[in-house]
Amino acid sequence: MKKSTKNRIILISVVAIILLIYFFVPSVNKAISTAVKTLMNADIEGVATYIRNFGGWAYAVSFLLMILQSIISPIPAFFITLANSLIWGWVIGSILSWSSAMVGAAVCFYIARILGRDIVIKLNSISAIETAERFFKKYGSRAILVARLLPFMSFDLVSYFAGLTSIGFWEFFIATGIGQLPATIVYSYVGGKLSGGAQKLMTGLLLLFALFFIGGIVKKIYNDRQKSEEDKIQ
Repeated sequence: MKKSTKNRIILISVVAIILLIYFFVPSVNKAISTAVKTLMNADIEGVATYIRNFGGWAYAVSFLLMILQSIISPIPAFFITLANSLIWGWVIGSILSWSSAMVGAAVCFYIARILGRDIVIKLNSISAIETAERFFKKYGSRAILVARLLPFMSFDLVSYFAGLTSIGFWEFFIATGIGQLPATIVYSYVGGKLSGGAQKLMTGLLLLFALFFIGGIVKKIYNDRQKSEEDKIQ
């Protein structure tokens, strides 16, 4: 049996077990549903209160919450980062946010690497995956590094997408770590000292900046595609 096939079977089995536990164990179902609902509310104080309620387990809950956010939630990790700084201060909050986000990014990468690549190639023309590979070969670690400089954005899709390409795990992981660390520290430090209206204003400005950043990336990809098509015509 090929290693890739074996890994796929193992991952599918793990996912199947998790889904069975989620659907047939009421306490687990309720816990995960509450966690997702808390994240979806996008309320920093609400996230902080939710984590505090677990007492001695708060560190573990925050860690798992960040991974959960990375895998299934569209909510930016920024809210958990700020909540951690409110609870434990910016030093411990930064360490916890950075380390848990790194694990979340790695999980997303390997889910896509193990399950996605062969399936994408079989269900679509190979040109689709080759286009993604060309993008990461050209912008790869730089694009990931810049993306990770913005910890308030949810970059689970970047992690998944990277996993579908030929980019190496360590190249992805190191770029993620380097890009994410300074921003995590800055936002933990600044965010932890703000409250009320100032905190909401900061969150709003960061989200607005995120929209401009995403718009810039989309425009860049569109322009490159248009230029490529024009070159083919000529």
